[in-house]
Amino acid sequence: MSDSSSAATVVLDLWCDLQCPDCHQALSDLHALRARYGDRLEVRLRHFPLEKNKHAYAAAQAAEEAFAQGQGWPYVEAVLARTAGLARAGEPLLLEVAGELGMDAEEFDTALIDGRHLLIVDADQAEGKAIGVTGTPTYVIADERLDGGKSQEGLRARIEEIADGLLAGQG
Repeated sequence: MSDSSSAATVVLDLWCDLQCPDCHQALSDLHALRARYGDRLEVRLRHFPLEKNKHAYAAAQAAEEAFAQGQGWPYVEAVLARTAGLARAGEPLLLEVAGELGMDAEEFDTALIDGRHLLIVDADQAEGKAIGVTGTPTYVIADERLDGGKSQEGLRARIEEIADGLLAGQG
């Protein structure tokens, strides 16, 4: 990584369950953060499928396939917009969203069957548990964990405060 100030970025990890309505609500904060920081903020999706959400594990694998096909964030946002539908329909909805976004749905289906993204999802979940993630959404920025599962009130302001401090220190 370059140490020039033009390449300075802050990393925000978002621990997410794609069947979680609270994660859907967090999208408005993510949009605002992206609008404010642009390329200076790297948002990384980290998977934390909750046991109570029956299709979250498959959705996490599907999201990884979407990233592999170059449509990661559009796919994540489209699935989060349909959390209730995912709860009802399951994997067929994941394939439907892939098709709507013009991805290779057959490859998508194969990825869900062959489990090629299982290790990524399992590693994210294990890391999340190791750092104390218990619910979603949870953010980690500059080694500070911000839990949004109970309330997202004030989280965006805290993320901005940390990001502003980090970016000021990089210049």
